[in-house]
Order: sequence, then structure tokens, then C-alpha cells
Amino acid sequence: MRQLLILICMVAMIPVAAQQQKGIPPLPLQKNLSDSALLDAVQLQTFRYFWDFAHPVSGMSRERSNTSFGYSDEVVTTGGTGFGIMATIVAVERKWISRDTAAKHLLKMVNFLLKSDAYHGVFPHWLNGATGKTIPFSRKDDGADLVETSYLFQGLLCARQYFTANTQTERELCSRIGWLWNDIEWNWFTNGGQEVLYWHWSPNNGWAMNFPVRGFNECLIMYVLAASGEKYPVSSAVYHRGWAESNFFKNGKSFYGNKLPLGFDYGGPLFFSHYSFLGLDPRGLKDRYADYWEQNRNHTLINREHCIRNPNGFKGYGVNAWGLTASDTYNGYAAHSPTEDNGTITPTAALSAFPYTPEYSMQALKHFYFTKGNQLWSPYGFVDAYNESQNWVAASHLAIDQGPIIVMIENYRTGLLWKLFMSCPEIQNGLTKLGFESPWIKK
Repeated sequence: MRQLLILICMVAMIPVAAQQQKGIPPLPLQKNLSDSALLDAVQLQTFRYFWDFAHPVSGMSRERSNTSFGYSDEVVTTGGTGFGIMATIVAVERKWISRDTAAKHLLKMVNFLLKSDAYHGVFPHWLNGATGKTIPFSRKDDGADLVETSYLFQGLLCARQYFTANTQTERELCSRIGWLWNDIEWNWFTNGGQEVLYWHWSPNNGWAMNFPVRGFNECLIMYVLAASGEKYPVSSAVYHRGWAESNFFKNGKSFYGNKLPLGFDYGGPLFFSHYSFLGLDPRGLKDRYADYWEQNRNHTLINREHCIRNPNGFKGYGVNAWGLTASDTYNGYAAHSPTEDNGTITPTAALSAFPYTPEYSMQALKHFYFTKGNQLWSPYGFVDAYNESQNWVAASHLAIDQGPIIVMIENYRTGLLWKLFMSCPEIQNGLTKLGFESPWIKK
């Protein structure tokens, strides 16, 4: 522990100019760390992905750390950048970087976004980090991505609430986030006034992707933000008749002894209970359909119990080794879950569940770090995934997997990002409009 604290102190003492030039030194594996020191180490090391590996021109988060699947070094990710913005706030609060350095970094990013391709105020899934031009995600997905943009603005709104000092940099940052936020034409994405939101729109292909978003899955945050917009909001009917109307919305059955209010049988991949809830506080959050703390905790417990029972007999599963979600795997990329299980464990699954299952997540963290650290620990935190049955360990990191680790561990420790996001008056109004209850909503 003493060595870890010395390293962290050394990072804090590096002058800002040196931090910008050299970045944050990586931490080696340590022995005998306390639980608190271990969480510090994991958050700090993982933050290096968003700080040291940020795109040098835009400051945005690169999609992944390798160039597999035809990606280039120029590809930056809209949603992953939102997660990285939230991680940057954590880094300031924990004094790994200075507040002014972070604010200038985010202002550079926002200024880049103001000049980048956007469609009715909505950004594409991928941008070229040097030019701001759209990089198509697929042949017809070459325009707006409403879900990825929602993840971006979950982070930007947190930054707006955090960087409120009376300095020129912070004033400009908050003002320009406001410009971007007010430019989003949420109602355009009802595709002509339908009572549902559509994921994509393209200036070249129109609505050809044809993907109305219905629940329950990782997209709840999109509906909350769309209802919260002040210039181009959607009605509550879009939520109740679109999001809440599908064959896979209500569940109510029990799996491994845990009742699941919403979603697919066995809950689906664990990112369903992470991405929307980096800022949206599930504690006491309820609507006519579910208690979202119960939903997310039971989803996690089902996922863990499946790994313990291990019905498929995969090597390496157990009480300390669990967590199925979307990630790289030995033969590509897959959304792992109890019903789509190929033996791949993804560290972000258990680690981003810290608020819901802190004891079990700590058990998994200690296994990943102390037992398997020589295989999994890297300069950017834990590698993306591993599969003992296939004797495979990823060499990659993904922004959308690394970010929730930092943010959800922080929400477990201090509730920081939950406090910031839920303090937004627009969000409180949007949640009220949709019929949610929350301790944050002012009555």
C-alpha cells in the first residue's frame, strides 16, 4: 500500500506541463493492497486510457487500443468519449490531474465537437479524431447515432454541473456544452411524429437503418434525455408507447431465485445495468414499470449466479470469477450473457457492478488483480476479456468497457457522477414528465 500511495503522490506532484507531455506513469502490480488502495489503483490505471491514449487533436476517446477489425488510430467514439468525460471528473476529484488542466482538455474537445459532423444536432457513432468527419459504422450507418450521442451528453452534462468556477475556461466550457445540448433535435428522431425514438438517421440513407428503440436494454438514458430537452423534446407518450411497448420489456419472472422486473430472460449482458446508470442514479428510482435498483441489482445477481453454477462447464468460472457482458472474445466480439455464454469473462461486468454488489465485485476484483494480474493487468487497467477454456486473453481495451469501471467504482465510493447528473434541472424535469420517482426530484 505504501508503494502505491507514493506513486499516486508522485503523479499529483508532477507539474501540469509535465503531465501533459509525459502523461500519468503506469502502476505496476502491487501486493497486500488494502481494498481502498486497490480501488485507487484500478481507477487511476484505467483512467490512463482516456488521458494518455486520448486522440492528440480532438482529445476524444479512441474506440479501442488496437487496430483490429479494420479500425484505424483516427477512430474516436462518441459514447466512449462521454464515459471518458465522466472519468476525467473523477481524476480531478481524486487529484490525479489538475482542475484547470482537465477543463482546458474538455474545452478543446467541446470546441472540436462544435465543428464536427452532426445531424440535427446528433453525432455519429464514430468520428475522425483529427478532422471531425464521420467515419461510417456500417454501410448505411453513416449519420446520426442517437444512443451514442446520449452517452456523450450524459458525460457532458456532468461536466457542465462540475466545472462551475468563475474562470474563463470553465465559463466557456459550460456555455458551449449548453450550445451543443440545445442543438439536439430529439423530436426529429421520432421519424415523422411516431411515438418511439429511432436510433439512426443518415443524410445519405434517411431512415434506412429502420431501428425503433424499444426496451428494456441499455438505451433508457436516451429516452430520459429526449424528454429532458428544452428546445426539441419528445412527449411522455414516446416513452410509454415506444420504449415500454415490446415483447421484451416486462419480465417479472425469477431466475436463480432473483426476480427480474424487466427485460430478457436472465437479464441479458450486464452493460444494460451500467451504461444508462453512469449518471442516472438508480437508488430510489422508480416508475410505473420497475424499481431500477431492484432491476439492476437482481440483474447482476442472476449474471453472477449463472457463472457460479456454470451449466456449460467452462473453465475458470466461480464465486470470484464472474461477469458476462459485451466485449472482445477469442473469435471476434460478442454480447455475452447467461443465454449467450461462450466462456468469456469480461472484467468490466463485475467491476462496473460495484454499486449493486460491492462484496461480490470486490471478490472479483481481487481475483482479477491478485490471482490473474500477470495476465490481465496492463498500462490501461485490465485487458478487455479472457477465456480460460480457450486459453485466450485479450490484448485490447475498449473505451465503452474501460469507462464504466472508473465511473461506477466512483459512484460506489462517493456517488459523485450520480450527484452531478441528477442535479441537472432539465433531468429532474424530464424524469418528472415521464412519471419517475427519485429522491433527487424536487417537489
